[in-house]
Amino acid sequence: MSFSRRRPQSIAEWEQRLTQKTSPLGCFNSGELSGLPEPVRRHFTAAIRPGTPLVRAVRLQMQGRIKLGRWLPFRATQLLDPHKGFIWAARVARIITGSDRYLDDVGGMDWKLAGLFNIAHGSGSDVSRSAAGRGGAEAIWVPAALLPRFGATWSATSDSHVCVHHLLGNTPVEVDYTIGPDGRIRSLVFDRWGDPDSTGIFQWHPFGGEITGYRTFGGLTIPSAGRLGWGFGTDRWPDSEFFRYQITELQPIA
Repeated sequence: MSFSRRRPQSIAEWEQRLTQKTSPLGCFNSGELSGLPEPVRRHFTAAIRPGTPLVRAVRLQMQGRIKLGRWLPFRATQLLDPHKGFIWAARVARIITGSDRYLDDVGGMDWKLAGLFNIAHGSGSDVSRSAAGRGGAEAIWVPAALLPRFGATWSATSDSHVCVHHLLGNTPVEVDYTIGPDGRIRSLVFDRWGDPDSTGIFQWHPFGGEITGYRTFGGLTIPSAGRLGWGFGTDRWPDSEFFRYQITELQPIA
């Protein structure tokens, strides 16, 4: 099996695969938006400053709180290419460490307590399918990756509701955004494969959340803070929110 297709065996190898350099993509200009619905053009105009070098991948630093029975603090680093995959490596409450990841249509997770005891492991087709949905939706942090030149298809149902469809590997991802008059995302929702109630049965469930903050990093203005979880837009949302994040650094990967 060739190196380009075999599953990475270490975090370092995951990083190497996700940060492989590509040919220069040029800089953003309004011509990229020709033919798109007005609300979509408004969104990109708010997200990418003219002249900003285009990239499909970023390295993120984030912090926040995650609900694992109770709310716990975390700090994490993430490499993300919404068309290839991601690796999210975190430390939770200072004693839980591990990573969630997806690449080459394979997802997984491994978490340890105090670096010694395995407390969570996930693999297989259901985990991979769920991870693909997550990675695709996190394209909100790499807005240039969703330009039409990269295969993304956009539609608008109203002045404040738009939808994007694209591929993460071979998995289709479709996400609905609610946007404001300024073009910024206020909330997002999509159908994600998962088992949020730990029943042993994976199904499609609404997943999403609210954006609570924005920051600009090198010409990219992204949803830098938010609240996410299962059942967004349904009665179960207040109890199913489990992730609150704040992005503190973003570095484009050219």
